[in-house]
Amino acid sequence: MKSLRVATCQFPVEPDIASNLRYTLRQIRQSARQGARVIHFSECSLSGYAGVEFPDMSHLDWEALVAATESIQQAARETGTWVVLGSTHRLTGRHKPHNCLYLIDPEGEIVDRYDKRFCTGTGGRQPTMDLSHYSPGNHPVTFTVDGIRLGLLICYDYRFPELYREYYSRGVQILLQSFHNARATVVDDESYNIWRTIVPSTMSCRAAENHMWISANNSTAHPSRWPSFAVRPDGKIVGRLTLHRPGVLVTDMTLDPDLFDAPAPWRDRVLEGTLHSGRLVSDPRSASVTGL
Repeated sequence: MKSLRVATCQFPVEPDIASNLRYTLRQIRQSARQGARVIHFSECSLSGYAGVEFPDMSHLDWEALVAATESIQQAARETGTWVVLGSTHRLTGRHKPHNCLYLIDPEGEIVDRYDKRFCTGTGGRQPTMDLSHYSPGNHPVTFTVDGIRLGLLICYDYRFPELYREYYSRGVQILLQSFHNARATVVDDESYNIWRTIVPSTMSCRAAENHMWISANNSTAHPSRWPSFAVRPDGKIVGRLTLHRPGVLVTDMTLDPDLFDAPAPWRDRVLEGTLHSGRLVSDPRSASVTGL
């Protein structure tokens, strides 16, 4: 059976790029020592998150961000690991930047970039919503490590199951999903934290629907709504870090054909538009829907 060791990393993302860089470099080295081939960081983990860590893009030091990214590229090269780095990608002119994941290969090269496709908000002046600060992306990103296909998503993308079906159709077996569900107060009643249940349960559902592993991470900045975790293809959460504590979760993501896959017999037909199992019957009592 094929297997890939993935490190799911979390730390308190700050508006301080130097602080984020120190955590990132430390966790790359820690992950590499534990044999991780792919090291996965949370949304905007290097740059900080506009509207949350800082009010707008005028507060982002682009030169410092570029220098820090180059340091991380060097660390990937030194450790021989793949690094999926949450950051912000600058565009030209008046265009808002992308909320992105840089894909850095073991040679230290940026070989692709995933831009968050579903940014939160609806536009206009919404200071804590993505569309006030970021431009949405328009394409999936896949890559292959040791014969296993991986894909990338960011946070609010999880509300759109079509994205996971798209990745399934591209042969993705491990999905790396970076979140930032911290610091901002999103509920008034702290005893009822819907995010602590809805994100893990949705990730379990997406994993089981598409029979893929998922690495889901989050910032640990207070108040963080849930800790980072990993889900196997049958929907079971198999590892979880500690809330509000920096850490690395290393998981051997093994492609085990014996893991339960309830929709397997019909999934490919569904993707082709056949929305039922088995064979339909031609029967007048089936066609008539108003009588006993």
